[in-house]
Amino acid sequence: MRRTLAYIDDRPGAVPPLAELAHAAGLSPAQLQRTFSRLVGVSPRAYAQARRRERLKAGLRQGQQVGRAGWDAGYGSSRQLYEQGADALGMPPAAYRAGAKGQTIRYTVVETAAGRLLLAATARGLCAAWFGRNDAELVAALAAEYPEAERRRDDQALEAMAAAVRRHLEDGVPLARVPLDVGGTPFAREVWNRLQAIPYGETRTYGDVARAVGRPGAARAVGAACAANQVAIIIPCHRVIRADGSGGGYRWGEDRKRALLAREARGGTP
Repeated sequence: MRRTLAYIDDRPGAVPPLAELAHAAGLSPAQLQRTFSRLVGVSPRAYAQARRRERLKAGLRQGQQVGRAGWDAGYGSSRQLYEQGADALGMPPAAYRAGAKGQTIRYTVVETAAGRLLLAATARGLCAAWFGRNDAELVAALAAEYPEAERRRDDQALEAMAAAVRRHLEDGVPLARVPLDVGGTPFAREVWNRLQAIPYGETRTYGDVARAVGRPGAARAVGAACAANQVAIIIPCHRVIRADGSGGGYRWGEDRKRALLAREARGGTP
């Protein structure tokens, strides 16, 4: 597997076919796919795509022109760059390079049973649902994430979403699926889909989720996907716990995670 990782890393921008990787590793394609996924946490293809996305992001952050950054990262055409790159970044590459310049992000900050919550959305969907200590901290974090975007407080535009989240946290009212505008690796997206299927009041271990996405042994990678989640509650990463029953980490505080789980176990009552 180390040779396979090196083989991919030595070919910047390429997404080698499974047969080519298997030949280089001296394994059958099925053996390579199974073993790589178990030890690394993602398939060889997903790993190569993630490395390509990382190179794209690095180039854009360094100020490279979009076309140059895409070519250097390994995107073979402008169409591929704007289709696959936008999906991975959560916005068009040009917007990412410019700190989301030209994007309008509407947001609100509301009080919930779990504390202050910022909700932010682009025209494509919800891009942030963050807990914080106070409004100033949350608004500053949004500015740091999207420094060049037009950030507009719009309580009315997000009123329905805010009310739905409050009812969910207070009384356990189910949340409807909402459009999301979040970037992530194919593996992370698969994990997030599984998390959204965990029923209210129930939990799964990191290992349970790893097995559910067909990656036994990738519990650590599941934890990383949970940590990368930008939309608390809507993607309920707080429902994933350690095998020993302890809570594990939580991006917005372990105390908050324990309180959320306790509230859900009681059916949403205080």
